[in-house]
Amino acid sequence: MESREFVHLVRDVLDAEPDVRERAADEVTDRLSAYSPAHASALATLLSAAAVCEKEAVVLEADLHAILELMSTGYVMRDHVSPLCEIRLEELPPTLREYVTDLLED
Repeated sequence: MESREFVHLVRDVLDAEPDVRERAADEVTDRLSAYSPAHASALATLLSAAAVCEKEAVVLEADLHAILELMSTGYVMRDHVSPLCEIRLEELPPTLREYVTDLLED
């Protein structure tokens, strides 16, 4: 992945518009084979931090799914997703709570 593409994806993950953020998280999963270990770990860390702040359930779910897919590359370690520890599980719907718990247990 070229630096220009990576920066564009990062900007979209952090966009003010929920639909752009959701689409960006979906794009992360579509391009798994394009990431170097550095790209994958950086995206996982960024998505984890973004998930902590995310108010839209559909975007949070997309973020968590993207993180799970990034972890499947073997490039992402638990430390990269440690921001997820900041999420208050009791405030999440049960399905999203399970997602976060599974990601932190891997």
